[in-house]
Amino acid sequence: LYVAGKPLDLKELCSVLSTRSKKKTKKIVKMLIEEYCSKRTALEIIALKDERYVLQLKAEFTPLVKKLVNRPLLSLGPLKTLSYIAFRQPVLQKRVIDVRGQHAYGHIKTLREMGLIIAERSGRSIALKTTDYFADYFGLTLETASMKRELRKIFGTGLKEEK
Repeated sequence: LYVAGKPLDLKELCSVLSTRSKKKTKKIVKMLIEEYCSKRTALEIIALKDERYVLQLKAEFTPLVKKLVNRPLLSLGPLKTLSYIAFRQPVLQKRVIDVRGQHAYGHIKTLREMGLIIAERSGRSIALKTTDYFADYFGLTLETASMKRELRKIFGTGLKEEK
């Protein structure tokens, strides 16, 4: 999990452990989770949705780490563009540009380079949607409809619906 630097699903963990038994793998992961919980360490193993697991920094250490990090992951402009894509996905790039303005081309490029969104050809258009990395980074479900519901819970119902 540490070397992966990203969440791994049961299938990947089974492969690493050279076993086909998901039950055995779950048991090993559970033991690791308990071991990390019992130690005074800055890391923890979290069980994500969809039977995926990640090794991450414990929340209590976040303020300490924030002192070392000078800037946020994204500035406000790209963050707004990302949130628009997440709420409306899949959304045509043209629509994002119409709503967010010409500067959104740069935002989209940055978001793609960061692995937060992907662009897929849809006829002559380009459809944008979030990636698994986006869902993992923000602790959301991979399935789009569920993700949108989670985002609505987080940000409330004050979001405008588009016609």
